[in-house]
Amino acid sequence: MLRQFLVGGLASVCNIAIHALVMMTVITVARAIGQNYKRTRPSILVVMMAATVSVLMAAHVVEVFVWALTYFVVGAVAPGNDLVYFAYVNYTTLGYGDVVPVKRWQFLGPMTAMNGVLLFGWSTAVIFEVLRKTLDR
Repeated sequence: MLRQFLVGGLASVCNIAIHALVMMTVITVARAIGQNYKRTRPSILVVMMAATVSVLMAAHVVEVFVWALTYFVVGAVAPGNDLVYFAYVNYTTLGYGDVVPVKRWQFLGPMTAMNGVLLFGWSTAVIFEVLRKTLDR
């Protein structure tokens, strides 16, 4: 079980680092754009929110692929199963149950879900912060 927590923890830390870099970039760009536009324009809000959400969604896709790679490296799923699909199902907490991990790696699924929930929450906080800052102008 310790090996599962170490592997899952490493994948989670990688994803947290990816998310932190993306968050810093999103916030830096949002601040820079905000300083260039003194008056509030509805089009700025649409552009800012669409760009923010798109970048965050792309970050989540990369993070899902980190989990899929992790599953591949440790052999967490029986051959013939789609690792990316399995990672998406776990990361988004859908839990269809049509693909299951091998017994010795069964804790990776819940760890993936926990990581996904936390990173989705973090993304939501940043989306609202960008919205608030954009509307404050």
